[in-house]
Amino acid sequence: MTVTAALALSPNLRMMPRDPAGETEALLGIAAWAIQFTPGVALEFPSTVLLELSGSMRLYGGTGVMKKKLLRDTAEIGYRAVIAGAPTPRAASWLAAAGEENLIAGLSELEQALAQLRVEIAGWEKETLGALRSIGVRTLGQLRSLPREGVARRFGQALLRDMDRAFGQLSDPRNFFVPPARFRSDIELPAEIIQAEMLLFAAKRLIVQLVGFLAARSGGVRRFVLKLGHRDRAATEVAIGLIAPSRDAKHFTLLLRERLSNLALVGPVRSIALEAGDVVLLPGRNLGLAFEQGKPRGEWEHLVERLRSRLGPGAVHGLASRSEHRPERASVQDSLAPGQRRGIAAGARRQQTCADTSAEFPARPFWLLEHPRPLAEVGAAPYCEGPLELLAGPERIESGWWDGGDVARDYFVARTQSESLVWIYREWRGEGGWYLHGVFA
Repeated sequence: MTVTAALALSPNLRMMPRDPAGETEALLGIAAWAIQFTPGVALEFPSTVLLELSGSMRLYGGTGVMKKKLLRDTAEIGYRAVIAGAPTPRAASWLAAAGEENLIAGLSELEQALAQLRVEIAGWEKETLGALRSIGVRTLGQLRSLPREGVARRFGQALLRDMDRAFGQLSDPRNFFVPPARFRSDIELPAEIIQAEMLLFAAKRLIVQLVGFLAARSGGVRRFVLKLGHRDRAATEVAIGLIAPSRDAKHFTLLLRERLSNLALVGPVRSIALEAGDVVLLPGRNLGLAFEQGKPRGEWEHLVERLRSRLGPGAVHGLASRSEHRPERASVQDSLAPGQRRGIAAGARRQQTCADTSAEFPARPFWLLEHPRPLAEVGAAPYCEGPLELLAGPERIESGWWDGGDVARDYFVARTQSESLVWIYREWRGEGGWYLHGVFA
């Protein structure tokens, strides 16, 4: 109807210009997301995505379960879907366009369902539809009851071919959609947002769409970028890096929440876009035939990625041991990579060392102080908030004469008055004295 007629019926109606390019991008994004359910995805512009699901029904538990899953998942990416199923793609498309959410299995049932549809649903030209109405044809069933020769002479063979393809009397081959190598999707926000935390709700839709895209390619990503569009400024990029490739929507959302909670916006946000490239193969994990005893293996990569999102990319790093007797130099900072065993350190105030353990007491503490702290002496005995009880030692470390960092120390494991264990040493060169160097966790 005209704009004036619409406003007369609804004075508070909000008018928005149609965006054909945006609709096309949205349809392409839905198609790329839908390939996770079947490789047979085809497009029928401007608003239909066709899925060939005969090979996937058993995997998802039948047509009813599949329909519920599609409705739920499309809602998660921000769309309301009308889902119809039929033995032929054209029939499924016409039923969905008519709002008939039927799941038809056989051709006999299909004929009855299609016969009730109005001819306008086929999308033929206005002249053709007008001519059909002029002879009293309102439904596809009425059109199909007419003599084929007369329909062909008056309306051409194209109309009959469409009917035959819909009713399953003629093949209807389709070109399947091929997803792009990189993922990109965006959302125009209904209003400007001035708080970063409020962007997470809209970003979740893009994340779910990204995960579907990755599942369709059996892959994962190590990095994705959320771009925040402003009115008169360059876009703000929020990059999320991962230790190992992943396509876990909950984990992606958690990392993004941590970053947005610490982000100060340079201006109101009008749109958001999610981009990801360099998709790597991410095979599924093998599952056992029975539940295994014991606790599940911890996801240390997720912990590191969450700490990096909260503290910053440079705040969390890996530690690897090296051949060095001096404890403060026995570990070296390196990058974290999957498949390698090493320690993890958050921040830069303490370090971890790797060493063997004895039968009674650990030989090395988990945490070392950044700089050894001098201890008081009471009667030549070390004192730290009370007298320390020496439990094990001495362990002499004498090294570093060749590089100017000469040390000569006797290390002991000691117990404090609060029953905690500490690692102390006595310097037996230079000024001497006792020092606290580490704390046992």
